[in-house]
Amino acid sequence: MNTLLCSEPQKLFNIANELLHTEEAYVKRLHLLDQVFCTKLYEAGIPPEVVTGIFSNISSIYRFHEQFLLPELKTRITDEWNTNPRLGDILQKLAPFLKMYGEYVKNFDRAMDMVNTWLQRSSQFKEVVQNIQKQEICGNLTLQHHMLEPVQRIPRYELLLKDYLKKLPEESPDRKDAEKSLELISTAADHSNAAIRKMEKMHKLLEVYERLGGEEDIVNPANELIKEGHIQKLSAKNGTAQDRYLFLFNSMVLYCVPKLRLIGQKFSVREKIDIAGLQVQEIVKQNVAHTFSITGKKRSLELQARTEEEKKEWIRVFQATIEKHKQNSETFRAFNNSFSQEDEHLPDSSIASTSSVESMPGTDGISSTSGGLSLLQTFALVLVCGGCGEW
Repeated sequence: MNTLLCSEPQKLFNIANELLHTEEAYVKRLHLLDQVFCTKLYEAGIPPEVVTGIFSNISSIYRFHEQFLLPELKTRITDEWNTNPRLGDILQKLAPFLKMYGEYVKNFDRAMDMVNTWLQRSSQFKEVVQNIQKQEICGNLTLQHHMLEPVQRIPRYELLLKDYLKKLPEESPDRKDAEKSLELISTAADHSNAAIRKMEKMHKLLEVYERLGGEEDIVNPANELIKEGHIQKLSAKNGTAQDRYLFLFNSMVLYCVPKLRLIGQKFSVREKIDIAGLQVQEIVKQNVAHTFSITGKKRSLELQARTEEEKKEWIRVFQATIEKHKQNSETFRAFNNSFSQEDEHLPDSSIASTSSVESMPGTDGISSTSGGLSLLQTFALVLVCGGCGEW
C-alpha cells in the first residue's frame, strides 16, 4: 500500500499535527524574544522606553500563546483527536487576540529602526544582543530575524487553515467554525503580508545602499527598486563600449560605474536621472546591435544590451515605470485640483490652516507647511500615495 495515499481523516490529522509542532517552535521563539532578549536588555540598563519601543507588546503575545493557545492545541491534538477531531473552534477563539498582532505589526518598522540605531550607538546594547545571538537557541540568526517571526505567524495560520478546509468534508461539524476562523485570520494576514513585503523592500534598498558605498540616500519607503543590471555605454566620440550598471527605481535611474573590489562588487554613481520627463527609445545602427537610448531633462545616454531580448526587456520595464509614474502624478494632480476648487467655495473658517496638519495621524509626520496643503488635500495625498505604494 502506498503510504502517500492517506485517507482524508489522516490528512486532517497531519495538518493538525503540523499546526501543533509549528506552534511549539513559535512559542520557543516568543520566549527567546520576551524572556531572553527583552529581559537581558532591561537588566543591562538599557532605557525601558527603548526596550518597549523595540519589543512592543511581545509579552502579551507570548503569554497568550504559551498559556492558552498552545496548551489547548496540545490537549486537543494529542489527547482528544480520536473523539473530537476539530480545529475551527479553537482557532476561532484566537481571532479576538489578533488585535495584539495589529499593534506589533504597526510598530514593526519603528522597532527595526530602533534596533539598527542602538546597535550602532550603544556598545552595551550591541554586546548584549551579540552575546545572545551566539547562543545555540538563536540558530545563528539575528535579533531582527527573530522579531520578524510574529509578523510571519499569522499568514502561516492562514495557509494551514486553508489546507485544512480543503480536506474537511462539507458536512463536518467543524466547517462553520473553521470558515469563520479563516475569514478573521485572513484579514489579519493581509496586514502582516504587507509588513513582510515592506520589510523585504527595505532590505533590498539597504543592500543597494551598501553597494553604492553609502553615498546615495535611497533608503526611503517611497523608493522601490524595479530592475538592475550591467549595460554597455556607447561613447559619443568614437562609439566604443564601456561597462556600466543601471539601478532603475520607481522615481529615478542611477547610472553607475562598477568599481573593482575583492569582496562584493561596488558601484560609483555617475548620473542620477529623474523618471519624470524621461524618454526611452530603440536605436537602429548598422554596425552596433541591441542599442537603445534614455533621455532625461539634462542628459541622454546611448546604451547597448548583451542580447536583443535583454534590450527589449529594458525598454519594456523603462516604459512601464515611466507610465506608472505619469499616472500617479496625474492622479495626485487631479485630487489636488479638485480640492483647490472646493476650497475656493468654502468659508475661510472651513479651510484648515497649515498649522493644523503638522503631524496628522497616519501621515508619518508629514508637515503641511512645506506645500501649504489644506487638511483635505493632505488626506487626499495620503490616499493616493498609500494606494499606489508611492509614499
